[in-house]
Amino acid sequence: MGKPMQVAMNRASSWKETLLSLLEDLPPTLCPYISSISIDGTSATTLIIDSTTGEPLCKPFLYNESCPDALPFVTSLAPENHTVCAGSSTLSKLVSWWNSHNSDKGNAILMHQSDWLLWLLHGKLGVSDYNNALKVGYDPETESYPSWLVSQPFSYLLPTVKPPGTPIESIKEDMRKQFGFPKDCVVCTGTTDSIAAFLAAGATLPGKAVTSLGSTLAIKLLSTSRIEDSRFGVYSHRLDDKWLVGGASNTGGAVLRQIFTDDQLELLSQQINPLVASTLDYYPLPAYGERFPIADPNMQPRLHPRPENDVHYLHGILESIARIEAKAFGLLKELGATEVEEVYTAGGGAKNEAWRKIRERVLGIPVRRAEHTEAAYGAALLALKGACQ
Repeated sequence: MGKPMQVAMNRASSWKETLLSLLEDLPPTLCPYISSISIDGTSATTLIIDSTTGEPLCKPFLYNESCPDALPFVTSLAPENHTVCAGSSTLSKLVSWWNSHNSDKGNAILMHQSDWLLWLLHGKLGVSDYNNALKVGYDPETESYPSWLVSQPFSYLLPTVKPPGTPIESIKEDMRKQFGFPKDCVVCTGTTDSIAAFLAAGATLPGKAVTSLGSTLAIKLLSTSRIEDSRFGVYSHRLDDKWLVGGASNTGGAVLRQIFTDDQLELLSQQINPLVASTLDYYPLPAYGERFPIADPNMQPRLHPRPENDVHYLHGILESIARIEAKAFGLLKELGATEVEEVYTAGGGAKNEAWRKIRERVLGIPVRRAEHTEAAYGAALLALKGACQ
């Protein structure tokens, strides 16, 4: 095995070691009271597993890895504008692996990052949740894989799918004894990290949204209607009887850090009057290309003219990003989603009070900083849900 392949295979081992390390860090006095466990993982991070041993048959496919070799087949197979019609989708990764491997297929099974880590705890291979399974083609509305997918020769690799937070099995006896969990501790299906972060924020009613102001601008809106449109990277996750509609712009914190240091951002932001509109009109991007709310891979960043006063410049950039956010919510409404009524803010940009007030003025709705933003908190809420079933 070559060194690059060995490093890639070690990713799964490092995930396992990290999980065990986290469990070891739990206070021994609390372990006897843990009634359920759930895990969130990165969406579309994919493993092909030997169903007899549970060991990976190839290197894990990371969430951002693209398999353009599989895309023509996937787009010919799936309905137009389906979520799987992207080189980085789980289905594209599965098809790419299937076409490039001639052996070890008989005992293979597909699992997502959180599925596999949960398996280490409960020992039942081949169980996933409908948030993770969305990008392999699972239809959470009908609660089944579509016929165009089931008819494929690789369909036997697809995992069984349950709602997030569903009890799977009691924790394995060796794990229970090792960490001191109670005998009735159950392991529940997980979710993706972005869904877990949304759950953590506490947005529970249609019209509530969470905007993550990290390197990019990621938007998730709770809607009564399901929206799917791969042209804009918009897709919907099921949350009980509602839909979490999402999209992400390339604008965001990465642009700001190309221009200002963290100290400059803090100092300049304090001098901005957020109640006064900026006259500057930019489209801040870190590089060429935008995906949502405008789908243009060749779109050029627009950050000029630059005024001499850096306070005015930062004000113009922050306000321009707020206008992009407003345009994004407008697009989701045009596509049929519930109209946004309130936004919770997560990510590093949530700390910027001037930006929050600018966005509140531009959006024309309340914008609040989320009390909880950690995905782990959302996974814990899922585990709580499972414990109550």
